[in-house]
Amino acid sequence: MNPGERRVVIVLFDGVDLLDVTGPPEVFSLLRRETDGEMGYEVVLAAETTDPVTTASGVRVLPDTTFHEAAARGIDTLLVPGSVEVDARRRVRALADPAVVDRVRTLAGRARRVTSVCVGAHILAAAGLLDGKRATTHWSTARQLAAEHPAVEVDADPIFIRQGDVWTGAGISACLDLALALVAEDFGEGVALRVARQLVMYLKRPGGQSQFSVPLDPVSTTRRVEDLRHYVAHHIGERIGVAELTEHAHVGERQLTRIFKAELGMTPSAYIESARVERARHRLESTDDTLERIASACGFGTTDTLVRAFRRRLGTTPTDYRRRFRPDPG
Repeated sequence: MNPGERRVVIVLFDGVDLLDVTGPPEVFSLLRRETDGEMGYEVVLAAETTDPVTTASGVRVLPDTTFHEAAARGIDTLLVPGSVEVDARRRVRALADPAVVDRVRTLAGRARRVTSVCVGAHILAAAGLLDGKRATTHWSTARQLAAEHPAVEVDADPIFIRQGDVWTGAGISACLDLALALVAEDFGEGVALRVARQLVMYLKRPGGQSQFSVPLDPVSTTRRVEDLRHYVAHHIGERIGVAELTEHAHVGERQLTRIFKAELGMTPSAYIESARVERARHRLESTDDTLERIASACGFGTTDTLVRAFRRRLGTTPTDYRRRFRPDPG
């Protein structure tokens, strides 16, 4: 490799998500152009053999090399994409083939840095590479990751998380943000900014920023919880709290907390705040209301409370959120 070049090895296996594989290289490929060839990445697709690999979309990809050869040549960054299955009830489950897990464990021992894209975090976790670390994955499989790997501190909200030399990314589009963050670490913020401009991306969404596309309401299975969610939605602008919910549900505070944690994975107070943030998001996107009016209409009371909730939940401010996500009226 050239002195300014780093080798990225992307793991291939049957059923892999194609965009997980192709997204980061699109970012990496622009680096050489933006630096007149002085800096760049050598992207290598590695699999068990060099036979074509069939992705989840049905598109076949031809590996550049085998896992064995990739390890022998040296690895700067190991990138692990993911794969999912969807059952008859439309539930999404991340997959982690034991053979792939074993290969990733071996390759990781020869890499300076290990990263996962989307549900690829499940493979890293199965390989023991996330034990004792904070990690993220796609919101739809976060509960699965936490349940199957209790030694991992799962945080489903950020778009990516760095823990030393291990990086995990969230939803599929977040792989671009993760790749940009890698470019910034390797070659500097200025270079990453030029790459981001070519991609018409923001440089760079901070890793702590929320997965904005995460649905607020997880699927619940009881009428009681559905009723409580409707109650919150219809009283969002009022001074509603845990006491009002316990009275409405005719249960004690401890029982209410157990119900919310079991069904929605959060406390009643956290759910109320999430509901208010979600309502405020939509008003920021669809109206020209002032922050004061939005804070009042969504039950925050003051703009300071609104701003703190946005920073806590989304890793940004209401003003910045509106600037980025308000459709251009023109």
